[in-house]
Amino acid sequence: MELSEKVIITVAPTGAWPSKKDNPALPVTPQEIADDVYACRQAGAAVAHLHMRDAQGNGSMNKEIFKETVALIRKRCDIVLNLTTSGDLNATDETRMAHLIEIRPELASYDCGSMNWMHNSLFLNPPAFLAALAATMNEHGVKPEIEIFDAGMVYNALYYQKKDLLKSPLHFQFVLGAAGGMAATVENLIFLKGLIPEDSTWSALGIGKGHLPIMYAALALGGHIRVGMEDNVFYGKGRPASSNAEFVERAVRLVREIGKDNATPDEARLILSLGNCKGV
Repeated sequence: MELSEKVIITVAPTGAWPSKKDNPALPVTPQEIADDVYACRQAGAAVAHLHMRDAQGNGSMNKEIFKETVALIRKRCDIVLNLTTSGDLNATDETRMAHLIEIRPELASYDCGSMNWMHNSLFLNPPAFLAALAATMNEHGVKPEIEIFDAGMVYNALYYQKKDLLKSPLHFQFVLGAAGGMAATVENLIFLKGLIPEDSTWSALGIGKGHLPIMYAALALGGHIRVGMEDNVFYGKGRPASSNAEFVERAVRLVREIGKDNATPDEARLILSLGNCKGV
């Protein structure tokens, strides 16, 4: 099957906000996250988007926790690792980038603008930080996954591409349904897709109840998809997911129902122009 017929399934197993009170199956320790990612790789995920938690279960940008978790995953599988740069609203610019410099993951999140977050706080990504983050990623061979919460962030990305800070081909992740950002509607997804350069790759997710509609729409529009408890702790209405692998298994079934196949990690590397680097 040609690469054009392959769909990259990304799993986001933890996030910075859900807790075990929301779903007891949520992985939070390095060992739990590593075990979960391995199970998701076996189920068909090609990329893992990772957040870390501290001993109290709060979102953390502690590079030592990242290093421990990445090492545990790398002992067991070849999944592409995509490390967050925004797991703690109180983190400094330096701590948001320090783990990239040491670990050099193949992918990392690049949240392309500031926004009101959940109607109660600010998610700050000012121009100076975005320029520094892009430069750090370029220097250390990390491809940005450009996180888009509203349309203005696409235009920010195009500006940094024009300035040669973001290198073509760009890769976008449309994050729909976050309070303070664009709603998780099919119309919004189609609109955003129409704004990005033709040579770009893109993926999409819907938060909470928007999970399934956006996944179906992304597949219909030829995109890639993201699943996992960072975005949605329920498998179905009123039924918590038993694991992140359960989300991946459903995604694989849907991909195959439309006559495509889930990409392997090495196929994802080719699709996303990651080269032969497989991380540390």
